[in-house]
Amino acid sequence: MADSTSHSKHEILIQAAYSAFNSRNIDAALTLMHPDVHWPKAFEGGYVVGHEAVREYWSRQWTEINPIVQPVAIKELPNGKIEVEVAQLVKDLEGNVLFDGIVKHIYVVENDLLKHMDVKMI
Repeated sequence: MADSTSHSKHEILIQAAYSAFNSRNIDAALTLMHPDVHWPKAFEGGYVVGHEAVREYWSRQWTEINPIVQPVAIKELPNGKIEVEVAQLVKDLEGNVLFDGIVKHIYVVENDLLKHMDVKMI
């Protein structure tokens, strides 16, 4: 079981990542990710790998949809992964709601960087 220091370090990392994503600051988000990050293409399936692939994916994604994700709960799982329950609101570029609900993001953290993320529908 992790101590409170690692929990708070993970919480700071997670909060910073969502803040960067929601403000569309790709460079800030990438500083929080492992160079070989595996990031899910949530609306398409599969993953992109590495910083440049994440940059390309998000840049393209934001020309098609406007997602906002807000963490509502963060906990460390017994296997060491970090589970983040998020309120996710996805709109098209005209402002029509495509999705509004709660999902879980499951992270692997390596060397204090986000290494892998999975999306789990609730």
